[in-house]
Amino acid sequence: MKLIIINGPNLNLLGKREPTIYGNSSFEAYFEQLQAKFSEVELTYFQSNIEGEIINKLHEVGFDFDGIVLNAAAYTHTSVAIGDAIKAIETPVVEVHISNTHAREEFRHKSFIAKNAKGVILGFGLDSYKLAIQSFL
Repeated sequence: MKLIIINGPNLNLLGKREPTIYGNSSFEAYFEQLQAKFSEVELTYFQSNIEGEIINKLHEVGFDFDGIVLNAAAYTHTSVAIGDAIKAIETPVVEVHISNTHAREEFRHKSFIAKNAKGVILGFGLDSYKLAIQSFL
């Protein structure tokens, strides 16, 4: 099984950015834990702060991978283009958020991704990624 985690803007700062919301661990450290836990899965990772790069990656992997775990971060609430890219590909996408976006500012309650996603997992900290991977197994 071939899965990719795609992270959007500011998630490269995990472990440094707002630790009360996002925790103290870098994503790279957590990704190593995921690779160890799911050793039977070919698990790759991509992060970009640039909307077009995320869309290009979705297009690149969206016909060959078995699943995509996507945390589009703030683009979740603003990017019609990422939502359209998910609709255009064949690979199923699970939308993930570290925090419970519905317990935060109202603008974070709207997702342009959810409509075209296989499912949405939010509010379980970094374990939201683990739950998303398990949904593909």
